[in-house]
Amino acid sequence: MGSLADPGELDSVEPPQQQPSFDEFQRQTSLMTSCTLLWKELSDHFTSLEQDILKKSEALKAKIQTLDSETKASLEVLEQRETSMNVSLSIALQKVVENKKAAILAFDEGVEQPEVDDSTGLLLKLKSFCVKMDSRSFWNFLTAKKKDLDSLRVEIPKALGECVDPPRFVLESISEVFPEDKREERNERNNDLGWACVLMLESLIPVMMDPVLGNERKLVTPSVKDKANEIAEIWKRSLDERGGIENVKTPDVHTFLQHLVTFGVVKNEDFDLYRKLVVGSAWRKQMPKLAISLGLGDKMPEMIEELISRGQQVDAVHFTYEVGLADKFPPVPLLKAFLKDAKKAAAAILEDPNNFGRAAHFAAKKEQSAIRSVLKCIEEYKLEAEFPPDNLKKQLEQLEKPKNEKKRPAAVPANKRTRANNGGPMPPAKAGRSTNAYVSSFPVAPAFVRSPPHTQYPQAVPAYASPPAIYGSRSPPYPYSPEPAPYPGTPVNYSPYGGYCNGMAPAYQQAYYR
Repeated sequence: MGSLADPGELDSVEPPQQQPSFDEFQRQTSLMTSCTLLWKELSDHFTSLEQDILKKSEALKAKIQTLDSETKASLEVLEQRETSMNVSLSIALQKVVENKKAAILAFDEGVEQPEVDDSTGLLLKLKSFCVKMDSRSFWNFLTAKKKDLDSLRVEIPKALGECVDPPRFVLESISEVFPEDKREERNERNNDLGWACVLMLESLIPVMMDPVLGNERKLVTPSVKDKANEIAEIWKRSLDERGGIENVKTPDVHTFLQHLVTFGVVKNEDFDLYRKLVVGSAWRKQMPKLAISLGLGDKMPEMIEELISRGQQVDAVHFTYEVGLADKFPPVPLLKAFLKDAKKAAAAILEDPNNFGRAAHFAAKKEQSAIRSVLKCIEEYKLEAEFPPDNLKKQLEQLEKPKNEKKRPAAVPANKRTRANNGGPMPPAKAGRSTNAYVSSFPVAPAFVRSPPHTQYPQAVPAYASPPAIYGSRSPPYPYSPEPAPYPGTPVNYSPYGGYCNGMAPAYQQAYYR
């Protein structure tokens, strides 16, 4: 028999190892996968946080740099303003001393007033009023010199520079008619003084510019600016007395808008009022520039659309070129539509029984005016390639032909008796026997009958003042711009045109309104 094993040997024998179960293996694998995913998620999260912090840090650095540069620029501007104030103050003090000496000399020695027979004499005369701050005499002299407007435009800014306070001087000068007409005696010949108001307000702009900063800062005292703002409010309140926006006169509108721009008293809450006033007087050549100066640049597209809907296509063309929207509102289709409307209006005049006898004259006049205005636009905006003007010129010649034929002197028949001394026609043989020695050889002209208005677009449109049917206006060019760059100083001609509305042109003097 075999021997039994030693118990010590039995204790030293290792038990067999047990393999992990399948479920335990899956649990461990899942745990490791979860840990890996969690680690990746945390890693991505911290990486994203780091990137965000870097971006914010870079943005903050950029803002700090921008702030530093803006601060530096602001400090430079403030330094320039301080310098300009010192320069302006020294100029003003020097001007006060010089004007004081000149005024004392003029009063004490009785200096004779210069003869106003040339530009030099005109300037000396204007300066004499400005040195003494005699705004009333200046105004009376200016309104009596309307025929010398070309010279006045050049000399008035120079003369205003001699005033101690040019803005106050201008406000006092035009106060007789703006914001309210205070004259006791008025007549048709001197009723319209808007041209003088606009001329003075425009002439003041270069005088008010800071000698260092230019148009960025206007040399006007707070009290005068407050007065200018008060005047604007008075004019707005008087609109109801004038019959509302649709009845206010264009010279008054022009003066009001120019007043706002000159003194910088434009208000954002009044933009709608400004837009209506500009559209109501859109036929005035300066309105597109004034609209931009008033801050209406963003509203220009809708204003142009409104002008087109009202049949004022030529005005719309001027507005489009002023703001660079000719691509959005092509000018040639607008001009052709304007001519088409004018032709329809002329045909309506011919068919009107109330215009019998003079209908042909009125119809031809309407078409002539429309053609001239379109020809002027073609020339001004160089549209000859897109809209050849030859046919329009021929049409204009045909329309003007009957009028030219009427002006030709009639031939004297051979059987008429002639005077022996000069060969002129003798009066009728029995003229001397009549109680009235003058016998006309022409038939009695029919009584004049005003043609009824013709509106191109019968559908409802906003109520604005109707532009005149015939443009006969010349206005002074703007010596300034809403931007720092000044407007060109050359006059701008605005040829007569119309045919799309029912009003007649106001009797503006040709010498000023352009």
